[in-house]
Amino acid sequence: MTKRALITGITGQDGSYLAELLLEKGYEVHGVIRRSSSFNTQRIDHIYRDAHDPRSRLFLVHGDLSDSSALNTILRQVVPDEIYNLGAQSHVRVSFDVPEYTTDVTAIGTIRILEAIREAGIKPKFYQASSSEMFGKAVETPQKETTPFHPRSPYACAKVFAYYATVNYREAYNLFACNGILFNHESERRGETFVTRKITRAATRIKLGLQDKLYLGNLDAKRDWGYAKDYVEAMWLMMQAEKSDDYVIATGETHSVKEFVEAAFGYLDLDWQEHVEIDPWYYRPSEVDLLLGDASKARKELGWEPRVSFPELVRLMVDHDLVLAKEEKQLRELGK
Repeated sequence: MTKRALITGITGQDGSYLAELLLEKGYEVHGVIRRSSSFNTQRIDHIYRDAHDPRSRLFLVHGDLSDSSALNTILRQVVPDEIYNLGAQSHVRVSFDVPEYTTDVTAIGTIRILEAIREAGIKPKFYQASSSEMFGKAVETPQKETTPFHPRSPYACAKVFAYYATVNYREAYNLFACNGILFNHESERRGETFVTRKITRAATRIKLGLQDKLYLGNLDAKRDWGYAKDYVEAMWLMMQAEKSDDYVIATGETHSVKEFVEAAFGYLDLDWQEHVEIDPWYYRPSEVDLLLGDASKARKELGWEPRVSFPELVRLMVDHDLVLAKEEKQLRELGK
């Protein structure tokens, strides 16, 4: 029997990779997208066929994590076997500017889905996209499943709420519900306002003479960076376990923003110090200095391993953005 999955945030980095993975595994995939004035489906256009095409196993439905009525309707119509809640306002710096919206979508949105499950009387497996940002001002390094949370942004606070809501519904209603505490994971599909993609886009444009400067905030912040495609596999593995639990997903290595800059610019034979300048606007009101994950539980219980190394990740992103920069330069030269 074909399994049916529902993904919120399907048009994002993780959602698109997860949709690909599930389709490869024979799932019927339903993705929730927000109604807007323009389509934002670039990351999944290559796998999406028209819903009327009998070959299609990917279906898009309009909904929003701020709309409990729509979520209830979607769950009753789709009746999914697995739900992956990846939707959120996920930009940490932006969450300081729109804390109420971030909380409504990221925190209360999770409750809306969990309540919709309960009210529909269905028993799907539920995955909550939790974040290493929940550890914030971490009390121990590396961080593991038992490390206390100390969130340092509205986004992180909202994720802590969603994490505990998931645990609560698991315990209160015997729901198969798991939290994936994913450390930073990047890819060619990362949004261009996130620091890693901002770096690789700028480095390639500088290489081709399309821009001269890159403005960044705290270069000393250290993160545990992995490859998004590896991490969505961990999500799926959690949902196939005999019982639901919470798992840290990380590489076990930490690198500073400065190291990411050095790797990206160095790969292009550029001296980053000639092009990178610090702009205090990009500093967060409260900074997270160091995140480093211990994924030994996931390795042992799920058999999960990260495949792509830090240098490989940087090269993948730079190679991709170099193609985009060359296309942009060609268009400029044609006067378009």
